[in-house]
Amino acid sequence: MQKLRIFGLFVLAFMVMSTAALGQTVEVDNPPVAAVPADAPPPAEIVTTNTPAIDVTDPALLDALEEAYEARRQAETDIADIVRQQMEAAAAQSGENGGDSAGKPSLIPANAEEAKALLNKIWTKILGWLTSVKFLAQVGAIALAYILSPLLARMVRKKVFLFNEAPGAEVKLKVVRDYVYRLGALLRPIWLVALLILFGVILKAVPAAGETWLVKIAQSLALVFLLYKAIKEFISNDLFQTVAIWTVIPLALIMLFGYYDDLITKLDSISVMEMGGKPITLMTIILLVIFGSIFFKLGNIANAKGQTAIRSQEGLDVATQDVVAKIFQIILFTLVFVMVLGAAKVPLSGLVVIFSALSLGIGLGLQPIAANFVSGMIILFDRSVRTGDYVVLPDGQEGFVEAINMRNTVVETTDGKDIMVPNTKFTEDAYENWTHKDPRQRYEVHFTVGYDTDLDILEDLIIPEFLKHPSVLTEPEMPDLEFREFGEYGAKMAVEFWCSGIDDGENKFTSDLNFIVWRLLRDNKIEIPFPQMVVHKK
Repeated sequence: MQKLRIFGLFVLAFMVMSTAALGQTVEVDNPPVAAVPADAPPPAEIVTTNTPAIDVTDPALLDALEEAYEARRQAETDIADIVRQQMEAAAAQSGENGGDSAGKPSLIPANAEEAKALLNKIWTKILGWLTSVKFLAQVGAIALAYILSPLLARMVRKKVFLFNEAPGAEVKLKVVRDYVYRLGALLRPIWLVALLILFGVILKAVPAAGETWLVKIAQSLALVFLLYKAIKEFISNDLFQTVAIWTVIPLALIMLFGYYDDLITKLDSISVMEMGGKPITLMTIILLVIFGSIFFKLGNIANAKGQTAIRSQEGLDVATQDVVAKIFQIILFTLVFVMVLGAAKVPLSGLVVIFSALSLGIGLGLQPIAANFVSGMIILFDRSVRTGDYVVLPDGQEGFVEAINMRNTVVETTDGKDIMVPNTKFTEDAYENWTHKDPRQRYEVHFTVGYDTDLDILEDLIIPEFLKHPSVLTEPEMPDLEFREFGEYGAKMAVEFWCSGIDDGENKFTSDLNFIVWRLLRDNKIEIPFPQMVVHKK
């Protein structure tokens, strides 16, 4: 509006000058005259005054006209720029809609002459850089920062013992000290970034070297290098390290070079599905993957710490510890799941859709998984099987219950093998639990003696020696010698005894007691008969 007003003043001045040059007169200083009726008497006197001639050589007038001219020219330039921008925008829109894009210049040369011209242009640009003090000053600053950064990092590492001495096992705040020690590997990239920032400020302050665009590019690359070193140093898991390198590094480059907002806008514009009346875009899926990886990793760490804390409570028995630990795990990962959805901006109303899909999946093919999950919860709450119990499965396999998981129960055999038993086996099939009520078990040692042996003295020989063994109990029953049957080659005997726990394999306390019987029979000259055939010759 200001420019239009000046332009109007210029036109008015031009009209005034034209009127003065023609020698015409203009009435001035007269107030506006109202309309006069036709039958009104003529006025007594009309006063007219002649306008004095305008001096076109007046410097003030010439300056005003000069300013008006410049304002008009600027206004025309602005109008032309606006029209050109509108035409370019219309052309770009036409190109997106499939219009003719032949007018858009191509970066790829179409013939040898265009290639030669492009090479000449590049060569001229490189020569210009090599002869530019500003460019050479930036190259020198980058080279100096690259040389100084390892020297300064080495000096700091020598001066500060936290960076050059790994913390011992008994040191206080070992976790913090360990992170500080590993931070020493990042000293060089940290110094490189700091020096580039410092040199950029110095170059900008010097008039002869006021450009810093090349230093800023080097700063961006140094920051990416620092991020890469941090990932390699602090992420030990190979999978998470690879995912972080191939996602975080490209994202950092995009942010540093100013394309982050365009990328986010593009990803948000790609709709994958709708949930709860709101679109789920490709950006939402990416956020789910990123935050899911982070939060569930943190959830696993918190779960491990929580499980350790719960199982260290001596006031709770093992079964109660299992129940509390499993409830803690379920609540923790439910919260993690909700946090992932919130961080990815997934509407929580969409949980209805998720649970509907889950219910459909259970109905179609996930019944065994759901059944095992429910069976695991039943086992934990009714305590029919507990961690540490010795069970014998329907197929004859046996071992100690090591863990009760969401889907299966881990049974460790006496030879160190783990059997993954579906939880439904413990709710639907019959099995033996040797230690369900009482960890004490009754065992037997069998042996055979000849018919010429005095069986009345056997009990006085064997029972006292059995009681000397530390695993043999006197409750609920004392060890007892029994005459089982008349065998084909001798009298079959058995010693019944009680022990606490399970005979872990054939070479535990049962083997010790077999040795006791064998030594007693040998030392007392008691014959152990063996199969033999008597042939009578007539």
